[in-house]
Amino acid sequence: MALFQIAEPGQSAKPHEFRLAVGIDLGTTHSLVATIRNTFAQCISVEGSDNDKNFLLPSVVYYGKNNEIIVGESAKQIGKNDAKNTIFSVKRLMGKNLNDVKNNENFAGDEKILKIKTNQGEKTPVEISAEILKILKNRAENFLAGDLVGAVITVPAYFDDAQRQATKDAAKLAGINVLRLINEPTAAAIAYGLDNQSEGIFAIYDLGGGTFDISILKLTRGVFEVLATGGNTELGGDDFDKKIYDYFVTTTNLNADEFSTEQQRELLLLCKKAKEQLFSFSQQNSTRNQQIFIDFCQKSTELTSQIFTEISKDLTQKTINVVKRTLRDAKLSPDEINGIVMVGGSTRMQNVQDAVAELFGKTPLTNLDPDKVVALGAAIQADILVGNRRNNENADDDLLLLDVIPLSLGIETYGGLIEKIIPRNSTIPIARAQDFTTFKDGQTAMSIHVLQGERELVSDCRSLAKFELRNIPPMNAGVARIRVTFQVDADGLLSVSAREQISGIEANISVKPSYGLSEQEIAEMLSASMNNAVNDAQIRAFREICVEAKRLIEATESALAADKNLLTANEIAVISADLADLQNLINAAENIENAENNLQSEKLKITAAIDKLSKSTQDFAEKRMNQSIKNALEGKNIDKV
Repeated sequence: MALFQIAEPGQSAKPHEFRLAVGIDLGTTHSLVATIRNTFAQCISVEGSDNDKNFLLPSVVYYGKNNEIIVGESAKQIGKNDAKNTIFSVKRLMGKNLNDVKNNENFAGDEKILKIKTNQGEKTPVEISAEILKILKNRAENFLAGDLVGAVITVPAYFDDAQRQATKDAAKLAGINVLRLINEPTAAAIAYGLDNQSEGIFAIYDLGGGTFDISILKLTRGVFEVLATGGNTELGGDDFDKKIYDYFVTTTNLNADEFSTEQQRELLLLCKKAKEQLFSFSQQNSTRNQQIFIDFCQKSTELTSQIFTEISKDLTQKTINVVKRTLRDAKLSPDEINGIVMVGGSTRMQNVQDAVAELFGKTPLTNLDPDKVVALGAAIQADILVGNRRNNENADDDLLLLDVIPLSLGIETYGGLIEKIIPRNSTIPIARAQDFTTFKDGQTAMSIHVLQGERELVSDCRSLAKFELRNIPPMNAGVARIRVTFQVDADGLLSVSAREQISGIEANISVKPSYGLSEQEIAEMLSASMNNAVNDAQIRAFREICVEAKRLIEATESALAADKNLLTANEIAVISADLADLQNLINAAENIENAENNLQSEKLKITAAIDKLSKSTQDFAEKRMNQSIKNALEGKNIDKV
């Protein structure tokens, strides 16, 4: 299919002037990519899909045997039976080390970096996130029919330096040029501000699958000034699902400690589905007293809106407390806010919307899809950064983005204290300097320990980096003047320098957090990826056809179990034989060598077997459809139908 961009004579951009750029929302539960087409921002769906939710890619990665890597919905389904090799919510692990997570047999690593054990060895959160980003990159390039110049990637406003750097590392590993990292609430404000011509002070309430952010922004003629930001990177829709999980276990008297990993995952997915159904009903009906039943392990329990509101009220209140604190930082009261923008799929929960409306005394804005809005804003920013719109006379394109850092930055001083050099909520990019001196007579070196956090003790803040300033001329204590300069760029990433003012001795460091991958590790991974690109593509294609075959087998067996009575003995025999043939090929595929000829040959065999089974079950599918229609119409008056 060819795509044409129509414009008035003399107004169309020359082909070489238009640069392909996208916005990426790398989310905890779902991720998506958006771009600008014919001046409008739009999310990119899976090609050929008519599902209105197919722009969402579940942020799930499965590591199978024989270097099999599956991302998205298929990985999510596999996770029900192989939880240990299926990684959910990896965003919560970005920038973390082993000390940051609870003891778990699936984790490895040390105080520098966290790793997750899989069939394919130990994987870092950066590597896992890169697999998600690769799918989004390929989806965008297929849609745009060209290579990307770059992408704007969104991160939670409360992501610290280590988490931001880990996100950039993941993008680099996926082959994506990061134009800029921007905060998710800010991206949402861009989408709303440019779409609705809004001006004033707005609160961006962003509750996603795994993180919560609140930003207070002032919008004036294309200037987006972040007045304050707050949040919790360990609070999101997943935690609301866990409340339902705990409620089910309590009301059914089951012992959750006896559940296998697969059972825990299955029950969590059932709880998530129940939550989504509950609020889907609430939005479609005036009454909120809907009932959902959760069935698991031969036990059942009822869930209603009232029950859900009660069991999760502490989580809802946590978000409200953060909002109040952020308003205080901005020196504003709730009634000074002109509007509240709801972002993230979890804001569909009615109890959340009610709590926000009660605090601010006004109904939140929900006219943009909360799942899409962050990606759409990132796409608008990306389009501007690559220069596609800078010659446009539309004043709205003159966008000035004034973001802030979420946490204070400083250095360790004597006594294990932190001296803050850049306070939180400072507008970025920013540079600040402060003078320090030596503590002892004749001191010729100084260790600079860079920290991030709001507490006063070093032990309560996060260590970002350490470096030393050496060869300081020997002087009496207090005479030397060491100027420490902090610079934070537009991505929120930090560099620090130290200079002794009398001698001119200087040292500096670009803060590369110890929780990320080293440049050498990233380079080695990129090199391995390029060296194995052809073979990896063949393996991927082979594994994808195997997944398709397994889906068909499962669907056919399920249909036979339910409606076998619709078939003759001969028809059952034919379908069973075709099923067995396809299953045998799949079983043999587990032991296939990753040789080009073997993979291609077996792929063709499996493809042929899929086609054969599809044809032999075609009449069966039609009979099942006819029976479903008959059952639906039976006993009903034709006028009512």
